[in-house]
Amino acid sequence: MKRIFLNLLLVALAATLHATVNPRPFTIPAIHEWQGREGRITLTPQSRILYSDARLRTAAEALARDLHTETDLQLPVAEGKKAAEADILFAYRPQKKLGSEGYTVDIDRSVRIEATELGAYHAVQTLLQIVGRKDKTSSLSTSQASHPSLPKGKITDRPDYPLRGLMMDCARKYIPLDYLRRLVRTMAYYKMNTLEVHLNDNGFPAYFHENWDETYAAFRLESERFPGLTAEDGSYSKAEFRQFILDAAAMGVEVIPEIDAPAHSLAFAHYRPSLGSKEFGMDHFDLSNPEVIPFMDSLYAEYLEGPNPVFACPRVHIGTDEYSNSRQETVEQFRAFTDHFIHTVEGYGKQAVLWGALTHAKGETPVKVDDVMMFCWYNGFAEPDSMRALGYQLVSIPDGLNYIVPAAGYYYDYLNVPHLYKNWTPAVIGNKTFPERDPQIDGGMFAVWNDIVGNGIAVADIHHRVMPALQVIAEKTWAADTVRTCEEWLRLAAAVGEAPGINDLGRYPVGVVLQKEVVEAGSVRDIPFIGWPYRVSFDIETPATEARGTALFRSADAEFYLADPVTGRLGFIRDGYLFSFRHALRAGAKEHIAIEGDNRETRLYIDGRLVETLGPDNRLFPKNKPFKGIRTLQFPLQRTDANLRSRITNLQVEQR
Repeated sequence: MKRIFLNLLLVALAATLHATVNPRPFTIPAIHEWQGREGRITLTPQSRILYSDARLRTAAEALARDLHTETDLQLPVAEGKKAAEADILFAYRPQKKLGSEGYTVDIDRSVRIEATELGAYHAVQTLLQIVGRKDKTSSLSTSQASHPSLPKGKITDRPDYPLRGLMMDCARKYIPLDYLRRLVRTMAYYKMNTLEVHLNDNGFPAYFHENWDETYAAFRLESERFPGLTAEDGSYSKAEFRQFILDAAAMGVEVIPEIDAPAHSLAFAHYRPSLGSKEFGMDHFDLSNPEVIPFMDSLYAEYLEGPNPVFACPRVHIGTDEYSNSRQETVEQFRAFTDHFIHTVEGYGKQAVLWGALTHAKGETPVKVDDVMMFCWYNGFAEPDSMRALGYQLVSIPDGLNYIVPAAGYYYDYLNVPHLYKNWTPAVIGNKTFPERDPQIDGGMFAVWNDIVGNGIAVADIHHRVMPALQVIAEKTWAADTVRTCEEWLRLAAAVGEAPGINDLGRYPVGVVLQKEVVEAGSVRDIPFIGWPYRVSFDIETPATEARGTALFRSADAEFYLADPVTGRLGFIRDGYLFSFRHALRAGAKEHIAIEGDNRETRLYIDGRLVETLGPDNRLFPKNKPFKGIRTLQFPLQRTDANLRSRITNLQVEQR
């Protein structure tokens, strides 16, 4: 008997020695502390999501909704304090050391989340990333699919920096609000909490015959006080922009609207030419003109006054970058302008945010410092040591590291993600490195500047650049100390997509995504479009000439034509840009057509032969300019025109 007992003890000891403690789960950003245990907990249709405090109901409902989206598992949500096996319980518990955004998750027999409202919402994103997502092309039902599971262990998490975000130039490239809403949800998925919306700006006169009147400029927000100021090619109504701000805040993302002045102000000079400077260029306000400040005061009042202001957010960005400093009198006027509008937005109960420019504009005129946030973008304009010494709260957004200017030939087309992962945190501002988690450095951001007006860039192209940047900036602003090698992080990050229910990249598992023996006129498909890289092929018999404008495939953002509206050839349109191939269908002909696309070019094959590549094209611009026009296409698939005459067979859509 003793021998049997001893043998059983040895077996148990061996099992213990070989038991696997769960390693830290991969999430972006990385969780700060992980205490691994053995085993996993499986969520089943009998699991429940409970909240012990009404303040956490929203987070509990968000988890239920997104779990259903990602895994098909539909769990009930109820108020309760006692979790059964495989339940998830949200418990309200402020923890000073974790702050308002921190949280703990204890995964064992059940899952217990302890946090305040915002921390609980961050915990939801962590759980969603750990669970993963279903195959987007899978048709399995809940009963057929395996149930999601979580590794047992305890998470203790909080951000290293309170501000983590990006800036989007919506002025020189109109960015639809629907996309910004989806972007905000994806930001929240990565625990990014700040989106600056750059509302006004202009192109460069060198690309518009050196004529200020012809140079593109836009102000994207509806204005009732100044009819005609709002851009005609895309804008936001005051009501929808206010609602956008409120909806983003509900997901933990603060929208910071920016009205940029006194430079970058050509939209205002187009509206009222007397405001522009004849000395420094019409994109500069004439700061000696007494009309300038009352005009801007009235503009700010339109969006900030009243009990329900359009800018229903805690901060407002007043611009103040890149104004001339050629004369000291001009510098003093600039400083007075800056100080005035700091006080203006503060008068409406908002914190003022501005671009760093006070090294560039050294002078005697006082500029308010206390409770003012400065975005440090170029140390030559604002030397961060001296700005910190003055008392400004700094945000690291260095142009040489964190600026994207799509297809421009300067700054970055795509951020250097490995370099940022290895070398950057918000403590790095240009060539200055501060102590990590310095209390005067609020956080870090990256920027997307759409400088080159009309260069063919689509929202899809911008988003393709945003996603890898968003991942690495989210990582390094939440968890400055990396816990994985760069190579491992890059490999794992490639599998983490956008937020639940969002697929703006149009990515699917590599291989055949869609096949149809026949594409009927007027037919509709579940897949709206496929993103890069892809191959779409089909056979076509054209008994009669297609009417111009006949689209074989349409989506919300693009159309692929069998006969485009202008040339009657194969072509496509997206974001207002029409591109045509040098190939037209012929009545009575049978052809095999294939289109391949990536983030640089779109290729047309006819009967296996490459006919044309629509790549970056400098013919769209003056030959002495460094950038080229972009002719990419996320291929639309959702709808086929009802007036289609050709017979389309053997459709095959492949993700590469």
